[in-house]
Amino acid sequence: MTDADTRTLRAQLLAEARQFPFFNLIGLEILEIEPGRSTTHVAWRPDLVQPAGLIHGGIIASLIDTGTAYALLLCDELRDTLRAGGSLVTIDLRVKYLRPVSAGTITCVSRVTRMGRQIIHMEAVVTNEAAKEVARGDATYTTVTPERIDPDQPRR
Repeated sequence: MTDADTRTLRAQLLAEARQFPFFNLIGLEILEIEPGRSTTHVAWRPDLVQPAGLIHGGIIASLIDTGTAYALLLCDELRDTLRAGGSLVTIDLRVKYLRPVSAGTITCVSRVTRMGRQIIHMEAVVTNEAAKEVARGDATYTTVTPERIDPDQPRR
């Protein structure tokens, strides 16, 4: 992919992310995307907390899952599959919660740790505004070719 192609696709992905209903629902923002790396964040809000007033673990897991996926979207190794209508699928997501979040914004930096032919390994670190780790995640992805995607399911 040329630098111009990467810039165009990055701009398109960021524009689509700003319109994505789930991201808007929880306030998730994609800050940076580059091949093999992304930065995302979400701010603490009263409607995103569990009963003790701490940000819900599902919000942190969603931040990690989204960050790791976006780190893959500009990777040359996946270009042909994605252009042909294929998709990325999370096959494993693990989150280690390290510190509670009761205010502020949390930021997730995700990166590819191994790009295999069929299996892709990712890692993510979530930090608070004081740059202290609040969670770590690792994810495993695979690609799904267009012929393996259920034709009755709507695609984005």
